[in-house]
Amino acid sequence: MIAFSFRLSDLSRVSSARVARFVLLISMLAVASPVAAQRFETKARNAFLIDYDTGTVLFEKGADERMPPASLAKLMTMAVVFRAIHEGRLSFDDEFVVSENAWRTGGAVAHGSTMFAKLGSSIRADDLIRGAIIQSGNDSCIVLAEGMAGTEAAFTDQMNEEAKRLGLTNSHFVNSTGLPGDNQYVSARDLAKLAIHLIRDYPDLYPIFGETDFTWNKIFQRNRNPLLEMNIGADGLKTGHTENAGYGIVGSAVQNGQRLVVVIGDADSDKARAEESRKLLDWGFRAFEPVRLFADGENIAEVSVFGGDSGTVGVVGHGPVNLLLPVALIDHVNAEIVYQGPVVAPVKAGQEIGVVRFTTDEGLSKEQAVYAATDIGVGSFSQRALDGLEELLLGWL
Repeated sequence: MIAFSFRLSDLSRVSSARVARFVLLISMLAVASPVAAQRFETKARNAFLIDYDTGTVLFEKGADERMPPASLAKLMTMAVVFRAIHEGRLSFDDEFVVSENAWRTGGAVAHGSTMFAKLGSSIRADDLIRGAIIQSGNDSCIVLAEGMAGTEAAFTDQMNEEAKRLGLTNSHFVNSTGLPGDNQYVSARDLAKLAIHLIRDYPDLYPIFGETDFTWNKIFQRNRNPLLEMNIGADGLKTGHTENAGYGIVGSAVQNGQRLVVVIGDADSDKARAEESRKLLDWGFRAFEPVRLFADGENIAEVSVFGGDSGTVGVVGHGPVNLLLPVALIDHVNAEIVYQGPVVAPVKAGQEIGVVRFTTDEGLSKEQAVYAATDIGVGSFSQRALDGLEELLLGWL
């Protein structure tokens, strides 16, 4: 793994002219300010705030700590359900029977969140989905899981497979409901990734998370997400609570075309959960503004190529490279290009090379993949021999 890593105040350490240009471009956008960016503090044990469009992490606290998911696990349940709908394996009109297990484990007799499904009744998938999202029904999730996979355990295997596919490296599920179970955990960062997936990949289904109430079988229940009632542009996602997990929420809101995703974990009350998530969203919308670092197709830097007819290849982003920066500016932006290297010729334009990472002293961070800007062919015998000698000497040193 090779990394160009530098601070704006240490340009002399960067030997490549292209990389130096990369630093200077960032330097012009991050002029030192006598006033550091405003810091945010939260009483919640775990918190995470990310800008949806740029992927800039605006705030994190205990973001990679494992925590019990409680009903936030239902977001992964819905990820599996939504994928099945999009792939044609599930229809809103499909009906599933309420088993004794679903009724006893998740129904009214269990004294947890429930849509009050009647034992032995048949319920449409449409109603079960809304029962799970809006009413947080444990019975809804178990009926869906059993109906789709035969058993809840088999459905949970699908949840973990989907988590792996989405790159959720710090999450594991043992049931579809989030009810307490051994070795069941999530992280705030993973929950934010999951929320972004639901918003981005299921635009036709995601609005269900924003429905404020649901009536089924003459039973009226309101959505438990407190952000939906605050007139701040919130349109989802989900709350959760158990004694071990505390009070948690994954929320999203849009203001002036900008979407933020917030995660709060282990707050000490439902009131604290609502207040902390709103404060974090308000701060994110107020304290940051987007800055374009590189246009679509603009060279970001050059990385070394081994055995090529050129010693370096330019790297670009797919689309523009944008970053959210504090309105009051910040003292330093740290930039790093990380790639497995040297890159071996031949190289094809569009080939993924590595990532560019931005971090600040104030805790803000962003990572974006970079790709080869041009083709690089295989070099002559003498060029390859010189590259080989250079690698040998560098390795020896």
